[in-house]
Amino acid sequence: MIGISLLTLVPGEIGGSETYVHGLLRGLRRVGGQDYTVLLPPAAPSAAEGLPSEIATEYRLARTIMQRLVAMGVAAARPAPLRARLDGARVVHYPLTIRLPPVERPSVVTLHDLQHLDLPQMFPRSERRFRSVAWHRSARGAHRVIVISEFVRERAIDALGLDPSRVRVTPLGLDHEELQPVTRNREPFLLYPARRWPHKNHDRLFEAFGLLRRERPELRLVLTGGGDFSAVPDGVEARGHVARAEVVSLLQRASALVFPSLYEGFGLPPLEAMACGCPVASSNAAALPETVGDAARLFDPRDPAAIADAAREVLADPAPWVERGLAHAARFSWDETARATDAVYAELL
Repeated sequence: MIGISLLTLVPGEIGGSETYVHGLLRGLRRVGGQDYTVLLPPAAPSAAEGLPSEIATEYRLARTIMQRLVAMGVAAARPAPLRARLDGARVVHYPLTIRLPPVERPSVVTLHDLQHLDLPQMFPRSERRFRSVAWHRSARGAHRVIVISEFVRERAIDALGLDPSRVRVTPLGLDHEELQPVTRNREPFLLYPARRWPHKNHDRLFEAFGLLRRERPELRLVLTGGGDFSAVPDGVEARGHVARAEVVSLLQRASALVFPSLYEGFGLPPLEAMACGCPVASSNAAALPETVGDAARLFDPRDPAAIADAAREVLADPAPWVERGLAHAARFSWDETARATDAVYAELL
């Protein structure tokens, strides 16, 4: 049996990592070749996506950052009750990086990125210190480390000194039943689905949007995701956290997705847009060129004029970008992610 520990999951608070968890579990339910049990925290009692599961009542209910730190600290200090819940597992997977509870049997850790090392100025010292202890120790102590791109693999080997023979690249996937193009005219707005985190680079996007609005006064910019959007320029609509169905609808209606992130370990939203027939202009930073291939118009995310130029190009002639995007997105599925992850489990069984 494979144990999957999700103790640090907090719904709606961890961005793409949560998308990965749900996609992986759904894929394992459909195509997985092992028996699985999912260990859930009280904050996410229904997150198992139909796999056998149990709620770790010994783990403190945690939603805020402080609550999460306390819960993890208590669990690390008294791991025995949580370990007992995984006694039947021959391999334990930690999809959210932190090996909690640590077990004395083969383990797999998913490492999503090393942004705290590559862009340290975007993190408070306390967060960098926490990741350097919890993340680094987890990755170094695991028998296998799954990374979501070749970019993260290279950074993990270089920055953490991981043995390359223990690292496996398993790209993220897409749900093609959910993400499909629709036959309707696209509406005059750009879309950026991203929480208001510093590396998401909203301020430069706002500058670029101002340049575009001089030529296209009807154009709007729609933002989704949590964070402080209290003051935005004219023409910008910040919707905050919205339901998944609304995100998909926006991807199906937007004239283009513009993705100016300064750092991604993978970068799923551009692929989701492509699957919906939405042309994409994407940052050329970190893993994004690897993820989008030649199916997106790349730009320097630190240059607002370059962002505007890329958006202008895909708006002027969207058809080639739509065609390439649909073909590129078809290569990714959560079933393939699950099969590749199952192969990592099999190495350790």
